[in-house]
Amino acid sequence: MTADDSGAAPRDMDTEDDAVRDVPVDDPSGAESGSATHHAAANSNATTPGGADDGAGNPGADNGDENNIAVRLEQLILGADRRYTPFQAARGAGVSMDLAARFWRAMGFADIGQVKALTEADVLALRRLSGLVEAGLLSEAMAIQVARSTGQTTARLADWQIDSFLEGLTEPQDSGLTRTEITYPLVELLLPELEEFLVYVWRRQLAAATGRVVRAQDDAEMVDRRLAVGFADLVGFTRLTRRLEEEELGELVEAFETTCSDLVAAHGGRLIKTLGDEVLFSADDAGIAAEIGLRLIETMTNDETMPELRVGIAFGTVTTRMGDVFGTTVNLASRLTSIAPKDTVLVDEAFAEELGRIGDAPVSEADAAAAEKAAAEGTGAPPPSYRFALQPMWQRPVRGLGVVEPWLLSRRNGQGTND
Repeated sequence: MTADDSGAAPRDMDTEDDAVRDVPVDDPSGAESGSATHHAAANSNATTPGGADDGAGNPGADNGDENNIAVRLEQLILGADRRYTPFQAARGAGVSMDLAARFWRAMGFADIGQVKALTEADVLALRRLSGLVEAGLLSEAMAIQVARSTGQTTARLADWQIDSFLEGLTEPQDSGLTRTEITYPLVELLLPELEEFLVYVWRRQLAAATGRVVRAQDDAEMVDRRLAVGFADLVGFTRLTRRLEEEELGELVEAFETTCSDLVAAHGGRLIKTLGDEVLFSADDAGIAAEIGLRLIETMTNDETMPELRVGIAFGTVTTRMGDVFGTTVNLASRLTSIAPKDTVLVDEAFAEELGRIGDAPVSEADAAAAEKAAAEGTGAPPPSYRFALQPMWQRPVRGLGVVEPWLLSRRNGQGTND
């Protein structure tokens, strides 16, 4: 009988718990490993069955009311009490302790030994993942990737919500309540709304990602795709870190990331990741990437609070994994960013050729000028309406990539933007 069948931990699991409590994960003598992991909410209080620790992972410290509210918050968020050790949860889900530990670690949860810190939801999650493997829908390696990508994404989201969102909302008010006393009712009110919104955004993003894959021309393109990849980097950020206070620096980085995120999304690109003073974005279309790069420069230039910006964009085959991008094209975009003059966009030769192919920039400026002159004299057809101009720069060696020819990207004939 499993834990879910009876609604309580089977008696033989409780008996076996003490026997496996101190068996290390990698101990070949143990039939089942004794070290696994748990949700982030349990990490701070899961070192003993009662839950208290001294903030450094040492059991036994008595934190009084704060510990009680922490346990109550955990129960509220997880929706269940702690009932099982990792060994019991693995048994209840019908998976080996080794596989359970790999799943939990992939999700980003710390090892907790054999403390009773897991809930029915933990058992169900293990059962679902292993069920997908057993049904042949996912390989074991892919299931672990699913756990890892989900854990990494939601961990960052949770950290942001606590550090920035809840921290600001739980500032002590005139009511005389402490932050701790305010937190519980606030989480109780926000939790269902945030949960619904998270699922909504995830479904929207999943639909968009699925559409991009379906539009791929062949199976190989679904994994190794031709994309435009760009980096935008704040100039002189290291000097700023020495000059600004921590709070000012945090506000600047947040404003930079917010501006980039909004611009990339608004013009049809995808923000891959942010790295403090740098963002990585991609687009299926070179014209979209060019517009994003120039918009970023124009927006930051008009903001007196922001440092100068430089952007590098390359076009070519890109490997996508777990929401990230890899390959020579990505490396080239990064190198172009590092050599770009401030407030400019540098692109590689393949990107320049792609803009010419789709008609967003002239293949030859000389030919474009001749066509414009002929049209003005009435001896030729109206020239194409190009959005961008490209100026070749000096060829130069780039570490690890050989000699490259950067192109300076700008708007055609000084055209402005149309908001």
